[in-house]
Amino acid sequence: MSEDWTAAGTLAWEPAAEHPEIVAPPVAAALSSVPSARVATIDPELADTAAFCEAYQSNPAHSANCVVVAGRRAGETTYAAVMVLATDRADVNGIIRRHLGSRKISFAPMDDAVELTGMEYGGITPVGLPDGWPILVDEAVAAAGEVVIGSGVRGSKLLVDARELASLPGAEVIALTLPR
Repeated sequence: MSEDWTAAGTLAWEPAAEHPEIVAPPVAAALSSVPSARVATIDPELADTAAFCEAYQSNPAHSANCVVVAGRRAGETTYAAVMVLATDRADVNGIIRRHLGSRKISFAPMDDAVELTGMEYGGITPVGLPDGWPILVDEAVAAAGEVVIGSGVRGSKLLVDARELASLPGAEVIALTLPR
């Protein structure tokens, strides 16, 4: 990886609002919440962050991953989205578990995450999540400038102003990562 790679990398990005057909339906319905969003098609086989960044020369420090967690307390399950940079690791069992008030927390099973979000595994994004879901955005993501995120499908990515992620319904910016 080259330090001079940008978030945009080598892709040709276009306004996402003009191409809702290449994102997941829940994402298309919520594109107005991220007005800066641009979209680019990619090879679905290269959707995973490391492969994507290498193939399209996109800086991992400007790639934000979204994971769905399931917190449990008193027999009730709460789902939340967690956004961290590709270069960082979320403190799921510490910070995130306590913040959500869960006794136990884990990454949501793939089938549950796909069914509940209406998005493809490996493309899940905070844009268009179900109403009421907490979206925890790491401080480093919010400060990263432009970031590449999922589009709800593996065949495209969104490039957004990270500050817009902090203004999504249910979003909260906090320190979520383990020390490097």
